Amino acid sequence: MLRLARWTMYVAIPAELLLTLVLLSGVPLPDSVLVVSGAAATAALLLTLTASGRVYAAARWARADRRTAARHTVREIVPAPARRVISFDVKGMQSLWLLCLRRRHGIPPDAVTVPYAREPMPVMFLWIFILTVDAVATEVVLRGIGAPPVLRRTLLVVDGYSILAAVAVAACWVTRPHVVTAHELRLRSGAFFDLRVPRHTVASVRLTRCFNEPSSIAVADDRLGVCMASQTNVVVELTEPVTYTRPLGRRGEARTIRFFTDTPEAAVAALRDGAEAGMPT
Repeated sequence: MLRLARWTMYVAIPAELLLTLVLLSGVPLPDSVLVVSGAAATAALLLTLTASGRVYAAARWARADRRTAARHTVREIVPAPARRVISFDVKGMQSLWLLCLRRRHGIPPDAVTVPYAREPMPVMFLWIFILTVDAVATEVVLRGIGAPPVLRRTLLVVDGYSILAAVAVAACWVTRPHVVTAHELRLRSGAFFDLRVPRHTVASVRLTRCFNEPSSIAVADDRLGVCMASQTNVVVELTEPVTYTRPLGRRGEARTIRFFTDTPEAAVAALRDGAEAGMPT
C-alpha cells in the first residue's frame, strides 16, 4: 500500500494540475471526464490518507512522540526527490530573508568564506530579465485575445513565482558560500548541494582551471565537481573517500573534488594554513 500511495502521488498530482489548467483556460470537457477525474482524485486521496494513517500509527505504537511520528510519516509517504525539491524552495526563501538582513548562512566566527557567485550572477540577472519580459508579454497577449481572467491570473502567479525562484537561487549563491574552518571544508552550490569534508582527510590542494565542466554537480567515478558557470579552479585530493548526496538524493563517494570559487588563491591558502596537526598539504 505504501508503494502504491507513492506512485499515486506521482500520477494524480500532475494530472489534477493539468486538468485544472485546462478548466481555467475555458476548454469544455465532457461530464464523464470530470466524473472519472473526480473519482480518481478521491480514491488517490483516500489511499494516501490510509497509508499515512498506518505509518503514523505504527510509529506511535513504537513509542515515538507525535512530532517524530509525523516526520517519519512524511518521509515514508512523500518521495525523497519531492521532499528535496520542497526543501530547495524553503532554503531559497530563507536565503532571500538573509540577503535582506545582509547575513550569510552557516558561517562560524573564525571561518574563512570562499564565495563563488560572481561568475554566474550576470547570466542569472539576464535570466531574471527574460522571465520578467516573458511575464509581461504573456499578460499582454492574453488580454489581447480575450483570455478568461482566471487563466490570466493563474499564469501571472506562475510567472511571478518563476521570477521569485530565480531571485532566490541568486540569493542562495550569495548567502551560502563555501566555508573553510579549522576542522572542515564545506562546499555548497546554493541550496542544492552541501558537502562537509573533514580537514584531516585533505591530502593536497592545488589550482587547476577547467572551463568545460558538464554540469553544476559533475560526477565521474570517484571524482566530484562542484561547478559554477561550467568552471572549476581548485582541486582537493583526499586520503579517504567522502560520501556526498546529489541534489535529488542519490549518493556517491569521491576521493578527488574539484570546485569553483571567485578567490581560488585565497581558498588554497586557507586550506593550507591553520591545518590540524599532522595534516599533510
